[in-house]
Amino acid sequence: MLEISDVKAWRLREPVSKRAYTVVRVQAGSFSGYGECGAVTAEQVDRAKKIILKREATAYEAIRRDLASMTAMQSAIDMALLDITGKFAKAPVYQVLGGPTRNKVRAMAMLDGSDPVASMRIAQAAGFRAFSVPVPQIGARNQGRAFVDATKKRMEALRAAGGEDVDFVLDGGGGLSPGDSGSIAAALERFHLLWFDEPCAISNLSALRKIGTESVTPLGFGRTIHAPGRFQDLLREDAIDILRPSLAQNGITQIRRMAVIAETYYVAVAPYHEGGPVMTAAALQLAAALPNFFIQQIPAASTEDRKMRAEIAGAAIETVRDGYAPLPTGPGLGITVNEQALAKYEERAA
Repeated sequence: MLEISDVKAWRLREPVSKRAYTVVRVQAGSFSGYGECGAVTAEQVDRAKKIILKREATAYEAIRRDLASMTAMQSAIDMALLDITGKFAKAPVYQVLGGPTRNKVRAMAMLDGSDPVASMRIAQAAGFRAFSVPVPQIGARNQGRAFVDATKKRMEALRAAGGEDVDFVLDGGGGLSPGDSGSIAAALERFHLLWFDEPCAISNLSALRKIGTESVTPLGFGRTIHAPGRFQDLLREDAIDILRPSLAQNGITQIRRMAVIAETYYVAVAPYHEGGPVMTAAALQLAAALPNFFIQQIPAASTEDRKMRAEIAGAAIETVRDGYAPLPTGPGLGITVNEQALAKYEERAA
């Protein structure tokens, strides 16, 4: 029996980027499983502990449903229970989920908007060949022609500096109006973006459909969505080309359910990830298990932040070569988490 006996969490913040996330450990017998999510409170950890203590760790799907009202903890515990299950089975999580659909994972770096060309050169040197580019700073609700031109110039500068063997995603961050989104999507048709990510809010499905039908630029949405049914609304309206569910909000098994829905519409999945190295490990395991996986973003990190991430989970998990990250081959998530590093970098309560 793999009876759950303890749950512990470490709240972390990277020194340079100030990126914050929580690493969660679930203990079951002699096995420790690790997961990750965004910020959670001590009360949320205690509440989750009361729900899952003394339950079988391999019952991750039933436990996930029982934690439905606790989005962040649900995601982290889902990863941790799969980590335990894989370690118990002496197999990577992707083997537990049915076996790999690929032997390496295409990776994408997120560029710094203040100097995207310099940021891209650093990421290229680190092995990346695909890049997520933030739109120029948004100053008002409706930007107009000057903003469209500034966005084109940014992308043209990146293409000139990067060469023809790199690919780009343009990230709108959900902050543009539907009108500006449509103008940019049309203006960049010949640029052949992998997709235009979260150009605007998803509150108006007919507006999203209009953007999609008036341009051949693919659209990606989903980083703020938790319910699979909401994704299905986007798919039914033909308003989405790339599914972008957040790992921090949904975990591994929830995104697998979303991916199954997307596959019936011939839509690819590129999970959103802006967390730490434990979540990177979970992202790679998930990518291996999804037939319709497209690409996995890996958060950009300064030298100091990379040092912290490597101390926590090892440098190998975020190593990219020629645009691809290798699949972890160890059991569970395929990483060894250093709890001394978690204690070292833990964010102290004020």
